[in-house]
Amino acid sequence: MSSQTDPEALRRAARRFGTPLYVTDLTVLAESAAEVRGAFPDPWLRQYSVKANDVPAIVAAVSGHGFGANVVSRGEWAAARQAGLPNDRITLEGIGKTASDLQEAALAARDGKPLRWVAIESPDEAAALANAVRRPSGRSAAVDVLYRLNPDVVPETSPGLAVGAGGSKFGMTETELAAAVEAGGGAGGPLRPRGIHLHVGSQLGAVDAWRDAVRRALAVTALWRGAIDTFDTLDVGGGFPVFALGEPAPGPARFARELPALLDACPPDRRPGRLAIEPGRFLVARAGWLLASVLHVRERGGRQIVLDAGMTELIRPALYGARHAVVALTSLGRARDGALLSATRSAEPSAAPTHVEGPICESTDSLGVHDLPVLRRGDLVAIADAGAYAASQSSGYNGRPRPPQVLLDSGGTLRLGRPRSSGGTGARPASRLGAPR
Repeated sequence: MSSQTDPEALRRAARRFGTPLYVTDLTVLAESAAEVRGAFPDPWLRQYSVKANDVPAIVAAVSGHGFGANVVSRGEWAAARQAGLPNDRITLEGIGKTASDLQEAALAARDGKPLRWVAIESPDEAAALANAVRRPSGRSAAVDVLYRLNPDVVPETSPGLAVGAGGSKFGMTETELAAAVEAGGGAGGPLRPRGIHLHVGSQLGAVDAWRDAVRRALAVTALWRGAIDTFDTLDVGGGFPVFALGEPAPGPARFARELPALLDACPPDRRPGRLAIEPGRFLVARAGWLLASVLHVRERGGRQIVLDAGMTELIRPALYGARHAVVALTSLGRARDGALLSATRSAEPSAAPTHVEGPICESTDSLGVHDLPVLRRGDLVAIADAGAYAASQSSGYNGRPRPPQVLLDSGGTLRLGRPRSSGGTGARPASRLGAPR
């Protein structure tokens, strides 16, 4: 059981920094990181999937627990560098890599500060990166690459998160993968083939599809390892779920238990010599809270409240129909110290099903129905499991500023990790990422 975040610490954060507000409990984050390390100990390479939460202060907190960074763009790459990670602990993947992203990876290699690897999504991308590495003449350096395999499985998750399905836009067939190796110049080309990259999906409710995908990836790795000496790596991705407390879910150790038998089935000289994993959500989701204030209380065939936080701060309910527990930090202005980690119905007589709505001018901006005590304008609520895909997917829609990110340490100290923005997209300026900072 994870440590329980102190409700008074959350109230202090709201009073000090205002709402909406992201708070990350570093004690809970440390426990999640330790669980992953226990399941996938050294020499496993553990890369944090930065898209889960790209605030540099959070990236730095995760990296302090023995994780590198997995990024999908120069923006995330910049966040990882700002967090203090060198390029050799950063991996670049993603289906949306631009020509500038690939050029930056090539420049970093030519400058002698290459990324740990780049994951290739198609033969066209392999050719584009190879051409970038070759230019300008006289300055070349091979870039280590993995090839993303589409495992063509049926992940036990919602369709929107099933990136390992055969019809998904992500990854390559074995035929496309072979073409990508050739497009990169093969064993002696500007792209150094290092292995297979795999990602089955997010919020996996069972291990079966993941196990089948890893088995297939190992077979492909063994085939290429027999032809190319450097083909020695398998990255099995992430996907460990974070469900509501009390809901059964396979943890990292459950996935890890599948691996010994799969590896033993490979001939010793064809097994990958380097294994990697890249969790995101599992590391940060449970540690994060989104704090909000009540703006309106209404009767609409039942109790309804409108908060000052919604889909611009946490889009998952509107995007996927995801459910996040909502708990009251105050009721009628008085503090409530019930268990935050319990999403069960309150024992108070005043607790009732309450429709929780966001402030955005969209009817889909809703957080669902939750059992809450009587609330009034100005009361505080905390939205659970908001450490992943909240801050990183936040937007400036309706001209709203992005909330600050606050870190709560084990002693109860609150530290500002990112200030509240003034509104807009919050885009980072372009910068030279291959050079040290």
